This record gives sequence, structure tokens and C-alpha cells, in this order.
Amino acid sequence: MNKQELLAPAGDVEAGYAALYYGADAVYLGLSKFSARATATNFDEPTLDEFTAYAHSIKRKVYVALNTVLQESELPELIKSLDICTRCKVDGLIIQDLGVARVMQKSYPWFEMHASTQMAVHNKEGALFLQKMGFKRVVLARELTAAEIKEIAAIPNLETEAFIHGALCYSYSGLCQFSALEYGRSANRGKCLYPCRATFKCNGKESHLFSMKDMALQQDVLNLPVTSLKIEGRKKSALYVAAVTDYYRQILDGKGADEKREERIKQIFSRPWCKFHFKGKDKNVIDRNFVGHRGLEIGKVERVSHGWLTFQTNHKTARYDGLQIDAAGDEKPFGFSVQKLSVNKKNCFEAQAGDVVSVELPHNYPTLNKGDKIYLASASEVKGAYHYERPKPHAFRNTTEIDVAVTVNKNIIKAVCGVFESEINGDFSPAANPQKSIEAIEKAFSKTGDTSFLMRNLQINNPDNLFTPASVLNELRRDLYGKIQLEEQSGVLPPPLLRSEKKSAPQFKIKVDNLAYLQRLNLDEFAEIIYLISPKSDISGLLELPKNKVRIALPAVCRKPALYSDIIEKLLALGYKKWEVANWWSLQILPIEKLDISFDSSIYMLNTQAISQAAEIGASQVTLSLEDIKSNVCNIIEKSKLKTNLVIYQDVPLFTSVGCIRDNDCKVCPRGEMWFDMQNKGQKFKALSRDCQMMVFDEKPFCVAAEAKDLSPDYFRADFCHRPYTPQKVADIVNKLLEFNNIKDCISGNFLKNNI
Repeated sequence: MNKQELLAPAGDVEAGYAALYYGADAVYLGLSKFSARATATNFDEPTLDEFTAYAHSIKRKVYVALNTVLQESELPELIKSLDICTRCKVDGLIIQDLGVARVMQKSYPWFEMHASTQMAVHNKEGALFLQKMGFKRVVLARELTAAEIKEIAAIPNLETEAFIHGALCYSYSGLCQFSALEYGRSANRGKCLYPCRATFKCNGKESHLFSMKDMALQQDVLNLPVTSLKIEGRKKSALYVAAVTDYYRQILDGKGADEKREERIKQIFSRPWCKFHFKGKDKNVIDRNFVGHRGLEIGKVERVSHGWLTFQTNHKTARYDGLQIDAAGDEKPFGFSVQKLSVNKKNCFEAQAGDVVSVELPHNYPTLNKGDKIYLASASEVKGAYHYERPKPHAFRNTTEIDVAVTVNKNIIKAVCGVFESEINGDFSPAANPQKSIEAIEKAFSKTGDTSFLMRNLQINNPDNLFTPASVLNELRRDLYGKIQLEEQSGVLPPPLLRSEKKSAPQFKIKVDNLAYLQRLNLDEFAEIIYLISPKSDISGLLELPKNKVRIALPAVCRKPALYSDIIEKLLALGYKKWEVANWWSLQILPIEKLDISFDSSIYMLNTQAISQAAEIGASQVTLSLEDIKSNVCNIIEKSKLKTNLVIYQDVPLFTSVGCIRDNDCKVCPRGEMWFDMQNKGQKFKALSRDCQMMVFDEKPFCVAAEAKDLSPDYFRADFCHRPYTPQKVADIVNKLLEFNNIKDCISGNFLKNNI
């Protein structure tokens, strides 16, 4: 196996230089637009150009994350971003949107495409399909075990990238709809408000049910057979990036997991650490009691008296260090800066490990109990421990080597560079000093000004030794270099595929995961019945339905696609030709070239380039994003090459997760289906635990029937999956939807908003 890449984050240029200084083989970063960390500082073009030039000078790589989904109106801005990446010579792009993939393949084929973790690749089949699509690298879902990672990493000629350290999302990345539908801030567009970190009341107790600990694989990174080992943290400081990069560089270089370096990381920023599911299913990955940075545990409260805290420290502690204490009943640890410190009743500046210390508490400190954990959350010593060097400003710049040929004749002078040429007519006389004439041409064309050009070879053809004025030469150079630069700076948005047949009036579809829900419906009112299957589905009821109306749906998350082999084979043998896919794995295991394939809403369609890419993959229909706004939906419906489905009713999974919130241990889990009722600031939610997977829903369904009445997709769709219904309730709701009436008590997400 080749040397593994240590990949570090850079939310700003200082973090980038710190990462390179402490041993990162590559850095990933974002631009001002289309970054999944939109609130990071990110990079403008001059900064990116200088940074990539420096990184390449020391044989390191730079990847840009353009990993959000784009609306139709944003496509021209995408071209500007891709042009910046071209000029700055980045090594690869991390993307999520199929539209971005299409634009890159058709107009920027020189770029490596890396599939973002937002694409939710969680099995070998999904990775194989993206490889077919032209992705060179796949960033794996964080939820995978070592065995699952090993299986995917064994795919020939496919690079794999796995997270090894940093913050975790409760939901599979790319499948989280919570921030978007509840607060109008889409995680898929880089604007997540992190509702997973909030407190929720469940079973009479309030806690952080979904607040994940941090991942820290430590020495286990040596057992990861992937191409690239990724550190999370584009919103973290340069100090943090330096410390974490240095820690893992030491491990990868065979020097082991250094305890002192580990302690420093925890003092800079750290939630409690875990391995997530790397070593198998683990329930101890959620920090229910506290949220945010904790620090390095250095002791426990022994006594609080007259405003002073006494404890035995297991680590050097000094004045002006920051301490935090897990105070029962508080959402966040209680933190303060040490202003007065004593050992054995003597004031001191610094205490050593093993000392019993007393620290003066600030006013209005909370109730502290004996045994409460104490953390060193920041230390002046650590803040100065990670010096790094960066190049002098403007010392590095990306250049493009060019070859130019200049020909001088009596009536014309011409300059040629590849397919570009410029010429000026004139009356040129013999030069009094031929050598000075040559030198004048060389001087003129060596002036590259604000361009990125570096002259590699200048050929001068002046057989009659004619004199050329400097003003003419400069004008000729400016014209030629301007033409080259204009070509370099302007990409082209490939034309989207357009529908040839005329659209008919919209029809209705219904999607269910229980065929009993159809009992009281007039099926003649529906163009299709979509049936979401599981490996345990009883498909006998399908035989009572008109086969030409049935579409079989596969779920977005499937950790073991082999479990679906038997039921898929049976359905194909029975002649079911219509299928709906919600993730890339389904496209790998189905004979899609023989089937009528529809994309579900979890394969995001917010622009015509994405829809065109879906058509080129082989889809006949797409389902529009539940996060989207009405104006963008209307725009792409009118332009879409493929038939469009617009969901007007659904119980939307806000989270889809392997983070179990059951109180019991896995070994004694009764499994089966379990529902939870929960609240957050007056909002009510329901959570479903089934087959070691959690789904969280708003108590109210998503419904935009009335708001969508004036739109003209090919199909309006109503979904009745995951949550329990009765046939009569389904019928009652359907009757309202068919009349474009909303049901009582529903949410509409972003549908009527101006932006997301």
C-alpha cells in the first residue's frame, strides 16, 4: 500500500499554513460560495492562489470543497468558482451535487472529482456506482465499521477517504433535514444551525439526546486501509489544526500516540472522545449531559468553601488557565479563568501534578458538588506551543508556462502562442543595431504583469533584422496575453438536456410502506403506487394491484445490500419494471438499463444540470428536494428534461442515524419498533427506533398541497411511510390532498420562503 495521505482542514489561510507546517500531506478548504462550512472564513482567489502555489512548492496537495447543493440561479456562480479553482491549480474538488459533477465532467475534465461525505456512501455498492460515474475518490460515511471500510477500500482503482478525528453529526451526512425544514437553514447548503446539540425532553427527562461526542481514532488509524485520513475542523482555529495534525503525523510516522500531544488537543478544543462505530456498534457515542468544549480532565471537586474550590490536580495548572466544571443541572460546563491559586495555603503562580490546590471562584458560581469533574479547558502554555512558519506575503504564485513565437516582416509583426495569435500592421525598417532589436522583443514579452504567465521559450523570427518600436511590441504583447487570459478565465456552462415531448396535466402518486393503507382508496385516481420495501416485506399483496401502476422503492440507507438480493430477484422475476432509488447503492445492484428508474428526494435535484446528469445516468423521473423553495421548484419544473415528482405530503425523516437513544444496553435490547415522544422549546417531535436505526420526525407532517396548486409537475406525490396510519386516516388525508387542501397542523418547510 502506498503512503497514506494525512488530510487536514483549513477554515482560513492561517489554519492551512499550520496544517502544512505540522505535516499534513494535503489540505481541504472552501471558497466564499458553495462550501458546506459557509460560516468559516474560507478563501478568496488571491489567498487560494498563493496558498496552493506554496503547497505545491513543498509537494503537498490542496482540495476545494464545493460540496453544497445548488439552486438553478446559482449555476453561473458555480462557473466562476470552478474558474478560480482552475487558475489556482487546485488538485481536486469535493462535491455533492450531481449538477456540479456534470459541469465538471463536460467543461472542467482535468479536475479530480471526490464524492463528499454528504453523498452518504455507506456501502461498497454505492462506492462502485460513483466510481462508474467518474469519481476518483469517495469520502466515506462516518458511521462505518472497520470491516465495512476495509471492504470499500479494497475496490481497485478507487481512492477512499475516511474521517479519523473531529466533530460528528447525529444524522448521516447529506440525509439531515432538521436544520433546513425546522429552521430554514440547510445543512446541504452549508448553513446548519446544529439542532442536534439542543436539549430535548423525553420520558420526563431533559437531555442532549443527539449531541455526539468527538471522533478520535488515535492509534487505530494504523488499521485504516484507506487512501486518505481526514481530520474534521474547517471551523476550528489554526492552533487546533496544528495540534491535531501534529498528533496524527507522529502516529503515522511510527512514533506512537503521544500523551502530551493528546492532552494539548483536549485543552484547545475537545468534546469527550469516542471511536464512533469503528470497532462495531457502540451506544456510548452521545454526550447527553453537557454540550460543547470540555477540556482535559484534571481532577474532581473535593471541597467548596467561602468562594474557594479545592481539589487535587493531576496536571500542571497555572494562573490565567481556564477551568471548566461539570455542574449538575447546567447545560454547559461552568467555566472561568484562574485568577488566584494557592498550594498549602501559599499563593503561587503554578501548581504541579499531584498538588492539592485551592482556586478562587468567580462571583455567582453555581452549586458545585463533591465529585464533579474538573477540566483544564485552556492553558497559556499550550497556546504558545504550536509556532508555525508561513511564507512571506506574495512570495508564491501559480504560473502557466507559455511558448511564444514572434515574426517580424516589413509590413506586419505577428505573435503566436498555441492557438492564439495577434498581429499589428506597420512599416518596419532595418535596425541600426540588430542585437538591440532582439533584446527589445525579449524585454517586451517577458513583462507578464498581472497575468500568471511564465515565459518558457521565446522564438524570434526577424530574417531582415527589422526595427520594432517598444510601443508596438507592448501593444502586441498585451493583445496576445489578453486573449490567452480571457480563455483561461472563462468556463462554459454545458447546456442542460431538454424535454422533447409535450407535458400533460399533472397526475397523483401515493407512496406507502404498508399495502393495507391502500384499502379505502380509489386507485384509479393514482398514476402510480410506490411501495417502499424492506427485506422482510410481504410482497404477496402486490399481486392484487395493477402491475403497470406499481413502482418498487428502495431506502436511502442500507448497510447490507445483500439482504435485499432475494426480494429484488423475486420482484424482477415477477416483471416489476418500475423502481425508485434513494441512494447510489440501489443503482449498482439493479439492472438499471432494463428498468424505469425514478430518483427519490434524497438524491437532491435543485438545478437542471443535476436533472440532466440523472437523465444521462438512466433515470426517467426525479423527485424534487423537500428543502427547496417554490420559486426554484417552479423554475426547474419548466426546464426539466425528466418527469418531475413534487412531494406535497410526507412525514419527513429529519434525522436518519445509527445513534441509538434507547436506555438499554445493546446486549439486552428487545429490538423491534419503539417510538419516543420528545419536545424542544415547545416543538414536539417523534423518534422511531427500528432495526438499529433511528429516525426523528416533526410531530406535524410536511404538507404543501395548497401552496403547490398552481405548479405543474408531472406528478404530485403523497407519502405514508415510517409513521403508523390506519387505512381510514390515509383515505381522509388523500381526499383533502386531491382537492389541494392542506391538512390541519402541518409544516411547510422552506416552500414559501425566498431562500434557504
